[in-house]
Amino acid sequence: MESHPELEAQIDRWRGYVQRSQAISPADVDELEDHLREHIADRQATGLDDEEAFLVAIKRMGNLDAVSQEFAREHSERLWKQLVLVPEASADASTPPWRELAVVLALAVGAGVAVKAGLAWIDDTGALVRNLGLLAFPFLAAYFVWKRRITGPVAATLLVPFVVLAAALNLYPFASGGSTGMLAALHAPVVLWLLAGVAYVGGRWRSDKRRMDFVRFSGELAIYYTLLALGGAVLIALTLATLQLVGTDFEPVLEGWILPFAVPGALVVATWLVEAKQHVVENIAPVLTRVFTPLTVAMLLVLLAGLTTAGGFADVDRNLLILMDAILVLVLCLLLYSISARDPLAPPGLFDALQLVLVIAALAVNAVMLAAMLTRIAEFGYSPNKIAALGLNLLLLVHLARAAWLTIEFLRGRRPFNVMERWQTRYLPVYGAWAIIVVAVFPPVFGFS
Repeated sequence: MESHPELEAQIDRWRGYVQRSQAISPADVDELEDHLREHIADRQATGLDDEEAFLVAIKRMGNLDAVSQEFAREHSERLWKQLVLVPEASADASTPPWRELAVVLALAVGAGVAVKAGLAWIDDTGALVRNLGLLAFPFLAAYFVWKRRITGPVAATLLVPFVVLAAALNLYPFASGGSTGMLAALHAPVVLWLLAGVAYVGGRWRSDKRRMDFVRFSGELAIYYTLLALGGAVLIALTLATLQLVGTDFEPVLEGWILPFAVPGALVVATWLVEAKQHVVENIAPVLTRVFTPLTVAMLLVLLAGLTTAGGFADVDRNLLILMDAILVLVLCLLLYSISARDPLAPPGLFDALQLVLVIAALAVNAVMLAAMLTRIAEFGYSPNKIAALGLNLLLLVHLARAAWLTIEFLRGRRPFNVMERWQTRYLPVYGAWAIIVVAVFPPVFGFS
């Protein structure tokens, strides 16, 4: 179905609202969207334009009447409020909450058991670090397989890359304490997270909207996981302090049992919370992005001033460059999350201009870092770490430069917002491809050193 950017933005808005409704199971959203698009195509075939076809299609979505009425109430300025006149119907019966909670707790405990077993059986620290993600990922993926009712072919597309990744991480003869082993350990989670994204979208990775859903999910998961971690840290600190006062050593239990189960288990629980409470986080997301975007801009400007006045690029500390890479990745995550939380139909505003400043500041920091990296390579030679960092910064440069250009075009009214959305989500697999290269190609090229 051919559609204009305005229509796609309306469908995105409708989809976001449906996903936040407890009456609609996340597993059914894709099917409902397909029905909506079929209705729109039918109406367009009769001669209606995009807007009219969308309005009539919403009315004809019989199993969404209750949700559509509520959506109309919250968007009273839209014409199709008058079209939704069918009485509210009761929500369809869904999976009992206790059943899903039981599945989540079982998977969380399973992840803890797997990590605990890995700690007991893997003696080499480097091998353990490389395998931690592999131990926890199957349980997170299993939740999405169960939740999304994933078919056999999609499950196979998850299993085959996972097995290949596990084989590379465990069969390569990495040198003890070598750079390629540590790089593989750092980049393997990126590959695993993109595989989790394929599971999250139910195999529909080519859909721009579903990829943006995964971006939104990732940001919300980070929020929930952080809240769980902070709450858990407070409880552990109080327990530790209390037991110390009565002469009981709690640290062996903490290190040997609680942390191995809590850290991976909290990831599964946080995933479930995001799925169950999307409508709550959606109200938090715009607030967080508006608070942290100006703070991040100020931080980048301070860092830029510090880098440019630090002296020769060859003298820049290697650890500082690594830290700056981490900061740029966090900036990119903030940018993606801000875009995912934005109303696609809203006109350009002050916050969009502030995001442009954020991107330009990140580009300036990236340029200084690239100059420092190239100077260090020219003076001291190349290494796996330097090439990996250089490749990441080049990818960030392309990503941020295109994002800046599209933001300028959007602010000038020359491009719709969804063009910028599509660029962000379509570029994500590039990072996955680079992570695969670092994990699979770097070790043999650099002699597993």
